[in-house]
Amino acid sequence: MAGSAYWVFRRWQIVWRRRLSKRERIALDRLGDCDIAAFVKRSSETPAERVQFEMAALRPLLEYLRAKSVVVLPLTPIDASPADELIKRYLDYLRHDRGLAENSLRVYGPLIRDFLASQMAGGSGLSPGSFDALTIRRYLLARSVDRSAEYLRLLATALRSLCHFLFLRGDTLVDLAVSVPPVRTWRQSSLPALLSPEEVERVLDSTDRSTSRGCRDYAILLLLARLGLRAGEIASLELGDLLWRSGEIVVHGKGRMVEHLPLLSDVGEALAGYLREARASASRRVFVRLLAPRVGLAGPAAIDHIVRLAFRRAGVCPASRGAAHLFRHSLATRMIRHGASMAEIGEVLRHRSPNSTAIYAKVSFEALRGVARPWPVTGGAR
Repeated sequence: MAGSAYWVFRRWQIVWRRRLSKRERIALDRLGDCDIAAFVKRSSETPAERVQFEMAALRPLLEYLRAKSVVVLPLTPIDASPADELIKRYLDYLRHDRGLAENSLRVYGPLIRDFLASQMAGGSGLSPGSFDALTIRRYLLARSVDRSAEYLRLLATALRSLCHFLFLRGDTLVDLAVSVPPVRTWRQSSLPALLSPEEVERVLDSTDRSTSRGCRDYAILLLLARLGLRAGEIASLELGDLLWRSGEIVVHGKGRMVEHLPLLSDVGEALAGYLREARASASRRVFVRLLAPRVGLAGPAAIDHIVRLAFRRAGVCPASRGAAHLFRHSLATRMIRHGASMAEIGEVLRHRSPNSTAIYAKVSFEALRGVARPWPVTGGAR
């Protein structure tokens, strides 16, 4: 990803010099968002994914130039549409009124954006007042083809939340949330995917700690393996969350929960080594990008990417699509096999509900054999 962004910058530099600065006579200090939009959307055949990626690569460049006082034009919205305004208000509602975490907003936002785009197809415009139960059900059924149950569950939850938001705003006369059909999922239907202790250590040992990248990645992997932190919790860690004198780390978890965990010796040494030797940034985030702009990591996806690279180096091929969360499952499994109770595991993993911890009861196969009923055979059970 970093290499691709570099070539976007290079292509932008060449085109800006040849076309924008000479033919269109645009001064550097008057460079603005509209100029970047014109560069990115220079062809009607440019794929939407490419447009989105180039915008994400060039906007930080413009923000950097603005911070250095090279560009004086303020940040302006680009191609704001009624759907964009609605999505902005909806996300603000989830953030401030419902108290959802930013990671949840990153899931809900694209789902709702796709739904609104489908309603605006054909140039009919956006009219939430015309939404009805049949429209929502047809959309959900159309998206159910070749999709996983988890995707459909998230989509149904997002649509239900949007319908309730539109009703509260007065855009719809009735609350259409009740018209969104539930997606049946079976809880505790499978064993949690996990890594063996040997695989965890192999992943840790595969990291080259003599490089800046290796120092950062090793500290991240230790936080996952030893403390069972979530990817989003690691990405949002700030320097003030490391309490060196008391030997604690402050974790901002789900539901705006703030909890203190012990800063284990090996984790603390890895963090201290990274901060002293490999980190050079004015950002308050603990873990920052290796390339400019040296700001905090984008979010959980960046942590997952780091973990997948570590898996590849160590030759570990997990059966699950999840990456960072596998360490969390592995820690819980190791605890229960060493005699920890469900309550202790739930406390370490900071589960708010015992149901979240109950799935790990199935990984203690020796304990389950003691309560399992014998298999029926010919002539009765033996």
